[in-house]
Amino acid sequence: MTPFLLPAEPIASLEQYLATEVGGRGLERAQRLGPDATIDELSASGLRGRGGAGFPTGRKWAGIAAQDSGRRYVVANAAEGEPGTFKDRALLRANPYQFVEGLVIAAEAIGAEAAYIAIKASFERETANVRRAVQEFQEAGLCGDLTVTIVGGPGEYLFGEEKAMLEVIEGNPPLPRRFPPYEHGLFATAPQQGWESTGAGPRGDLGGGEAANPTLVNNVETLSNVPHVLAGGTDWFRSMGTESSPGTIVTTVVGDVVAPDVGEVELGTSLRDVIDAVGSGLAPGRTVQAVLSGVANAVIPGSLLDTPVTYEHLSAIGSGLGSAGFIVLDDTASMVDTAYRCSRFLSVESCGQCSPCKLGASAITEALERIVTGDGEDADLHRIAGWLERVTDGARCYLATQEQQLVASFLRTFPEEFAARVEGRLPPVRDDRPFPLLVDLADGVATYDERYWRKRPDWTYED
Repeated sequence: MTPFLLPAEPIASLEQYLATEVGGRGLERAQRLGPDATIDELSASGLRGRGGAGFPTGRKWAGIAAQDSGRRYVVANAAEGEPGTFKDRALLRANPYQFVEGLVIAAEAIGAEAAYIAIKASFERETANVRRAVQEFQEAGLCGDLTVTIVGGPGEYLFGEEKAMLEVIEGNPPLPRRFPPYEHGLFATAPQQGWESTGAGPRGDLGGGEAANPTLVNNVETLSNVPHVLAGGTDWFRSMGTESSPGTIVTTVVGDVVAPDVGEVELGTSLRDVIDAVGSGLAPGRTVQAVLSGVANAVIPGSLLDTPVTYEHLSAIGSGLGSAGFIVLDDTASMVDTAYRCSRFLSVESCGQCSPCKLGASAITEALERIVTGDGEDADLHRIAGWLERVTDGARCYLATQEQQLVASFLRTFPEEFAARVEGRLPPVRDDRPFPLLVDLADGVATYDERYWRKRPDWTYED
């Protein structure tokens, strides 16, 4: 398989991009086909969202295009913040033009009023690339009359949650609203229970009445695939991957590997081969104890490394593909300490709108910390179990479910270590591994956010 999303050398200009086999051809074909047939082509390709649950892209576009309640918008999610993940930033460094072309195609297909690119303000290199690509597309007339706005947002994890992302674009903190973007989109005036609706959008008065403004949200990798699918055709795209998970996936491999990296692999490749091909395997004498697919899915034990990397196969073992960011933990890692670190991250990043999430994640984290430091007791395991049953009550976003699924999977998969820590048969442990929240990843070297341990639950930092 020849990688097509990650070129061997970065694409640095629109002229260079248009000289490739794909550049501009996806947009040309979409304009020949028209919106409906373009969406049909994406549906036939089987392209799924490259992040989260992997929802079929064509079906998502069709659902937005079919609605007639106010204006439509398209939002590109470039606010990558999942621990262990660097794939969207790698794509924006390697070829921002395929992403912008995919964004323009999406806007034309759903009849969008405008497009927004939401990216963390700290991603300065990636923002500069995107800004240059958008400007060159506009100067070449490839955007038509589409207005593209780049919005720099905060560093919080929830900025990447699509409902919170719309709030940031509208000038608010990243606090998830209650209803999804296809029900309550950008600048919507339709009222909704439990959240305050906004006024008119950036173009002024909506002309009276209420408008839901259905909004399409796709991430960088999903949109980057679109011009390739349209230029190459569905048969070409389906020649890679599996029936339910066609194509390739841009995956990040970090943790206890020789050389952390980002690579493009065919969906259906075994997790073991992904770790070897992208992360250069483990140090001599070490074995894989567990793998985390970010902090959004259940832990994958080392005994299941032959599982194919697809949406359906990882779901079948009780985990998930997520953003295809794999955190490898070798046989020297403490699973109790890893569970504590992940729980602490989710606890701190919880926004506090839903009390069971904020209180529950905090209580679970505190109990895990006592177990890690040697002060744990059986009652702490019971407290954790009790909170796991109700931490998701009333949740506006998926974060509480992540807490529930991830911590429960550690307890279920490694019960012996938890019991040994509580009973004092293992000494207190503080793992010196950095938490894999990536700031940079280049040349086999991962740079992690050293501020992680200083972040407070109110999103401020200790001095």
